[in-house]
Amino acid sequence: MEVDESSTEISLIDTAATQSSSEDVQLDKYLQRLELFLRFFGFCHYSPLSFTLSWLSFLAIGLAVPFLIIEFSYCSDCEKYQIRVFELEIFVCQSLLAAISLLCISHNLRKYGVRRLLFVDRYRGHMAQFRDLYIHKIHDFFRVLALWTLPCLLLKTAREVARAIYVRHDPWWQSVGIVIASVVSWTYLTMIFLSGTALFNLVCNLQVIHFESYGKLLERDLDVSVYIEEHIRLTHYLSKISHRFRIFLLLEFLVVTASLFVALLQTTGNHGILNLINGGDFAVSSIVELVGIILCLHGAAKITHRAQGIASVASRWHAFVTCNSNEGSQGGTVTNGRNVEAVNPTGALPMYYSESDLESTDYVPMPTNTQLASYMSSYHKRQSFVTYLQSNPGGFTVFGWTIDRILINTIFFIEFSLFSFVLGKTITITTR
Repeated sequence: MEVDESSTEISLIDTAATQSSSEDVQLDKYLQRLELFLRFFGFCHYSPLSFTLSWLSFLAIGLAVPFLIIEFSYCSDCEKYQIRVFELEIFVCQSLLAAISLLCISHNLRKYGVRRLLFVDRYRGHMAQFRDLYIHKIHDFFRVLALWTLPCLLLKTAREVARAIYVRHDPWWQSVGIVIASVVSWTYLTMIFLSGTALFNLVCNLQVIHFESYGKLLERDLDVSVYIEEHIRLTHYLSKISHRFRIFLLLEFLVVTASLFVALLQTTGNHGILNLINGGDFAVSSIVELVGIILCLHGAAKITHRAQGIASVASRWHAFVTCNSNEGSQGGTVTNGRNVEAVNPTGALPMYYSESDLESTDYVPMPTNTQLASYMSSYHKRQSFVTYLQSNPGGFTVFGWTIDRILINTIFFIEFSLFSFVLGKTITITTR
């Protein structure tokens, strides 16, 4: 029988190890898929060759192609409706946003790699729920990109087709080539910009998983020093994320704001007719820029909210444990924060005790000064822990500015107001 029990235990251990390894393999597949996607768009500068190919592709597809299309697709009505001026300004803003995204993200990937940038290896192989949530968040990364890129791509294609019909080139295949080249170049720049913002959002969402699971640690009977040590570790990684992405977030926000201001000035200062042909790119680019900023600010605000919410969770836990301990101490002793019924200090028994209760009271120890000191010590430890959390709320910061809901609301309404003016000006049908 002992041999059978030992063999059963070994088989259970082997099954658990096999399941854990299979889950690790699945996570590795998703990480490799993510890295392959980033490598395809030139973010992974792991060697001088990949660095050279990435920037040559950016210069050729992202800069040279759209610039040549704007300069050599001349028409007499283009100057009348300021099509070329509008397209040049939009091209400059899109190129700057994509260049910032490519430069900052590739720098972090080259320095840390995909796993260290996402902080995946920190809990690798420890808890299966983290691996499942990692896979779900990586899947959401691709879903968000597809959800926002495809509608904007349809709008951009419709605009380019309308422009090709309005600005005709002979032979016809030249117009088709211009439409295809414009759409490909725009898609390339847009994917680089949105991929950088979505990757930052992914990094924040992966850390949100650990902040949410931190509250579950309070349900376990652990020492307060364990909670403090884990919180210090979480805030340390949060400060790393803030340090790695603060330049990226600040530059993207400044360029997007400048782009919307330029679009606002151009559309309101134009005395001609604004339609899909000359002003359609303003609407499309404004939508893309607003989506990118929302992804960045949503990720930063979410991780700040989770980090600051830990103090309230710990306060609730402290109050719950203290109240339960006080209730138990009124009629008994407290051992390690748990209630143990005992005889009342006056020696009188409770009226609701049954016969079996009377017999059991002979085996319950009376309260001692040592137990009371232990209870007071645990109380002060919990109180100091709550005070520590309230004094160190944490959050994503950009040079000292914490990106919380108040700052998010201010930034969002500024950007959304500019976007609304531009969109309302470009889709309004003007009759003369």
